[in-house]
Amino acid sequence: MNTSGEKVPRRPGPPDAARPPAPSPSPSPSPSPPPSPSPSPSPVPEAPGARPSRTPGVRHRLRVRADVRNLSLLGVLAALVAVGALTRPEQFLSVQNLQLVLTQASVIGVVTVGVTFVIIGGGIDLSVGAMVALATVWATTVATQEYGLGGILLCTLLVGLGCGLVNGLLVSFGGMVPFVATLAMLAAARGLALQISQGGTQIVSVAPVLELGRRDAYVLGVPPIVLVFAAVTVTGLLLLNRTTFGRRTVAVGGNPEAARLAGIDVRRQRLLLYLLSGLCCGIAAFLLIVLTGSGQNTNGNLYELDAIAAAIIGGTLLSGGRGTVTGSVLGVLVFTTITNLFALNNLETAVQQIAKGAIIVVAVLVQKGHKP
Repeated sequence: MNTSGEKVPRRPGPPDAARPPAPSPSPSPSPSPPPSPSPSPSPVPEAPGARPSRTPGVRHRLRVRADVRNLSLLGVLAALVAVGALTRPEQFLSVQNLQLVLTQASVIGVVTVGVTFVIIGGGIDLSVGAMVALATVWATTVATQEYGLGGILLCTLLVGLGCGLVNGLLVSFGGMVPFVATLAMLAAARGLALQISQGGTQIVSVAPVLELGRRDAYVLGVPPIVLVFAAVTVTGLLLLNRTTFGRRTVAVGGNPEAARLAGIDVRRQRLLLYLLSGLCCGIAAFLLIVLTGSGQNTNGNLYELDAIAAAIIGGTLLSGGRGTVTGSVLGVLVFTTITNLFALNNLETAVQQIAKGAIIVVAVLVQKGHKP
């Protein structure tokens, strides 16, 4: 250290250009941020106004709810049987009356199976009763009866399929609202049935057709009409629960836009549903001809009310996407048993209609309170 205060000469050093640069202080390493979690795939946006897709848990709850509803309908049916056994035991519990109840349930039951598919698919069919009337009248003309049992059966099926085809084309490719399209078919089919029959009753004279309705044709005490109803019910169960057609029906009714994005031809599916409804009406028309031995333009009156009501109380959602064939069939049996009880107890038809209307209202309110 210099204490004298004199300036110490600076030692010569290398020029600045040759001087090595002073090492810059290395910045202290900043702590690295924690690795961000990998972004989860964003859900596919759904179409505006579409319902969210159902998770497996929701589907399980719906199945459980359907089972509970079916058990409830069985309980109601058992209660009605108990009422009949208490009020009119001899008449209600007789074999003939039970056969009558099943026979009456068969015709409207076949129609209800077709209507159930249409409602599950998001549609509605108000023309089923008129289609049945038109098919019965057309198939019982003198010209058609000349072809025998096969001609009558084929005519009823073709008339039902033809009307269903028109409904399906109007709804699927014509862009019409199902309510309006089927209401137009109701009016047109009723008018055509009246025009063909001229307001009269056309008697069937084909012996094989009439023999199907006699007791000699019963199989182990079961009328052939009931056997056909059972076959249609089993076919509907398998079609809805075990086939691609049934899964597509539920998808179209629950979320049409999502079904379209999934590759389902929505218009084609709806067309097939109305064809199925028309086919069921054709089968029901043939059963009605066997049962009554005639064709009238008044046949099938209010069948649309009975079929839709049975489907609703059976758990079919009016907005589509949910429903069971089993529940609809149980609904048919409940309504038929109520009608039979009212008839045995000499109650007026007006009371029956009021009771049906009240049951429909209660069923819809229950559905609104139990949305998934």
